[in-house]
Amino acid sequence: MTATLLILGVIILASVAGLTFAPTWLDRSLFRPYWLLPKRQYSTLITSGFMHANFAHLVFNAFTLWSFGRALEATIGSERFLLLYALGLLVSDAGTWIKHRADPAYASLGASGAILAVLFASVVYFPTQSLYILPLPVPIPAPWFAVGYLAYTWYASRYLRGRVNHDAHFGGAITGLVFVALTDPRAWQRAISLVFQ
Repeated sequence: MTATLLILGVIILASVAGLTFAPTWLDRSLFRPYWLLPKRQYSTLITSGFMHANFAHLVFNAFTLWSFGRALEATIGSERFLLLYALGLLVSDAGTWIKHRADPAYASLGASGAILAVLFASVVYFPTQSLYILPLPVPIPAPWFAVGYLAYTWYASRYLRGRVNHDAHFGGAITGLVFVALTDPRAWQRAISLVFQ
């Protein structure tokens, strides 16, 4: 759980600083696919994943990482957890670059890609868990949540605007699922047997 807490601490400190007294940090951390290669803004592939566009975005991502990261890290170990997190961040950035590399106005922030990789890997390892999403008063089975979240992400990436990278959500989710399939295929077998028993 050490890696989860470390990442969570850095995300909260960096984002709160950027949203309160250091707004230039936010601007310098923005991932701008169009300018990535021409201006060599390679550091934004990482820095954009530790800053957030607003407090609601930060709270949602921090809560998700806290809720699912600790148990997943305890199950797969800190090294694999860090690898999953890094891949979720970089793969989601790659997908965003491919889609928006010709758009000079596009810019985004957030740890969503990495955190969604953690969330969806967690769904595979703990498929019988239920999630509560306010204000809904009923638990949502994890596999149904996964399908619903991907559907929302598809919609949001096409119709919603702002600095939240909805494309990263989809890339991160797929990364989490594929990561488990490649590193621990038995977890997928267990998940399928539990969901369809």
